[in-house]
Amino acid sequence: MNFRIPVLTICSAVLLVACATAPAPRQTATEAPPDPVSSGDKIGEIASLPAAGGTLLASALPVTGVEIENLPPSNLWVALRADFSLPRQPENQRIQVHRNWYIKHPNYIDRVAERAERYAWHIHQTLVERNMPAEIALLPIVESAYDPFAYSHGRAAGLWQFIPGTGKRFKLKQDWWYDGRRDVVDSTRAALDYLQYLHKHFNNDWLLALAAYNSGEGTVAKAVRKNRKAGKPTDFWSLKLPRETRAYVPKLIALAQLVKHPENYGIELPVLPNQAHFKIIDIGGQIDLAVAADLAGIKLDTLYRLNPGFNQWATSPDGPHRILVPANSAATFRQAIAQLPPEQRVQWKRHKIKNGETLSHIAKRYHTSTEVLQAANQLNSSTIRVGKHLMVPVSSQSQEVYKLSAAQRLNRKQNASRKGVKTRHVVSNGDTLWDLSREYKVGVRSLASWNGMAPGDTLRVGQKLVIWTKQSGNKNQHPGAKARAVYYTVRKGDSLARISSRFKVSVRDVQRWNGLSANKYLQPGQRLKLYVDVTRQAGV
Repeated sequence: MNFRIPVLTICSAVLLVACATAPAPRQTATEAPPDPVSSGDKIGEIASLPAAGGTLLASALPVTGVEIENLPPSNLWVALRADFSLPRQPENQRIQVHRNWYIKHPNYIDRVAERAERYAWHIHQTLVERNMPAEIALLPIVESAYDPFAYSHGRAAGLWQFIPGTGKRFKLKQDWWYDGRRDVVDSTRAALDYLQYLHKHFNNDWLLALAAYNSGEGTVAKAVRKNRKAGKPTDFWSLKLPRETRAYVPKLIALAQLVKHPENYGIELPVLPNQAHFKIIDIGGQIDLAVAADLAGIKLDTLYRLNPGFNQWATSPDGPHRILVPANSAATFRQAIAQLPPEQRVQWKRHKIKNGETLSHIAKRYHTSTEVLQAANQLNSSTIRVGKHLMVPVSSQSQEVYKLSAAQRLNRKQNASRKGVKTRHVVSNGDTLWDLSREYKVGVRSLASWNGMAPGDTLRVGQKLVIWTKQSGNKNQHPGAKARAVYYTVRKGDSLARISSRFKVSVRDVQRWNGLSANKYLQPGQRLKLYVDVTRQAGV
């Protein structure tokens, strides 16, 4: 039997089916979904408007080739919150304290967001590829405030704050040229590898994994065993952990809550573009970073901030042979580097070895290392011969131009203006930060911080340190003591002992004020800076 169904009936059926199968907005029972319009994405509005001059039926028909509901949001915050998957946590004071702090410091959020704009999209994409909670993209805020040059008192470096040992464990290269702990791509890979390992190790408990990322898997495992033995719960909130770790996870949860529902807490998040900020370009070999920046048409500082793993003025000769450049400069850079002759990538200088020179002296002169000179000249030892030549890689620009290189970052830190008297100390054999802190009556952490170090770092003989002390730190001084900086020109026959005795200061003080090593002889005409108590001079 044949039936003829009116066209209008078919159209009506199509409309009913479409309405019945339209996807419902994703939400939980306890949380209201974020307003899609508040993000700046007008997709919901556009989809609801009928075409000009059309009917309701016409406006309801599908537009072929366009999937409006699948377009990604323009704001990265929106994309992140859509991929949040950590279990919802009950409200508690530990979370509330940190959430309130962030709310009261909106300028901090703004600064962090400005830094995150360069790196967060890449981190989010990597998390999506690994099917990991998007909340982890907020972890660099807790770790480093999204500063790739961050260096902690525990010798941790980079966005993800890897200490040297853990960095090596997860295959992060660390040498004179390059520190993978600060490399955005490498450190993100290593951090997520570590977190996935910890997640599996702690029976798929993300909170315990995060806690272990901060304090170490042994610390968390020990706390779990202790609670289990005592018949107590073994979740994160029930464990007795180090103070820093007890705050670490709540900080992340607090940030996630603010990102999830900023309107609930009266804050406004600065927009983060949901698009790639950089492209990864294969360069095939070593290149001077100033040359690379010029090829890309960008500032050198911009290149350093995308490639913070490079310590020096050039990429490492041993790799990685890639550079991150702004996405809008990638095509220009690819074309320019393809046309660049190999000899113009890095400049070389031919140095003739003179009498009295050592490999370390030559390396210091050219702002390089003995290892680099040995590798470049195929030397099996540090022995060199007078009259022979060395090939030395040199920067195309003055060292001051490479502002974010390791040497220049240290220089700025050591020359920063602080309260007190600035003195210089040249490290001698046996010196430690602890011993020097006691000698100069300063804190170990302060001493380390002034010199871009961590308290546990090892000192090198000949290393130059800056130390800030109070002018009147000597308890045996005259009540009216007045310290003044004076300059003394060394005369023939002078010695450190004679000069020290004359001005009533110690030999060691004269050495550290002038950066003199114990085995260095004074030269007539040499100018010394001394801090003397004028009330003790001339028999007063």
